[in-house]
Amino acid sequence: MFSVTVRDRFMIAHSFRGEGFGPAQRLHGATYVVDATFQRRDLNADGVAVDIAAASNLLSAVIGAWNFHNLDDLPEFEGRNTTTEVVAKAVFDRMAEEIARGALGPDGKAIESLRVSLAESDVAWAAYEASLKAT
Repeated sequence: MFSVTVRDRFMIAHSFRGEGFGPAQRLHGATYVVDATFQRRDLNADGVAVDIAAASNLLSAVIGAWNFHNLDDLPEFEGRNTTTEVVAKAVFDRMAEEIARGALGPDGKAIESLRVSLAESDVAWAAYEASLKAT
């Protein structure tokens, strides 16, 4: 399986509900470093798995919708704790939708799986990965 990974970052504010979150129940900020890994079995006729510029632009557009926002105020996260895991899945879902709509061009249909990883620091991160054929 071939893979290509692109990286970007975005800054958010949020808070958590639940005593298990301790001081993170208060409003606080995070800068997420996001990696999106695209996988496919074979390379295209040009010898690439995915156009890196198109993949980078897609990731940037998806996370740009949340950059410098308080996730607590956004309808798509209403009633949910925006843990790193939840946000990773939300990035995955938006990217999968855009890939299905053709955001990566005709070769995007050959992408078999996508992995989205969010690092909230240099020592802690979470990820979500799934087949795109099932989405």
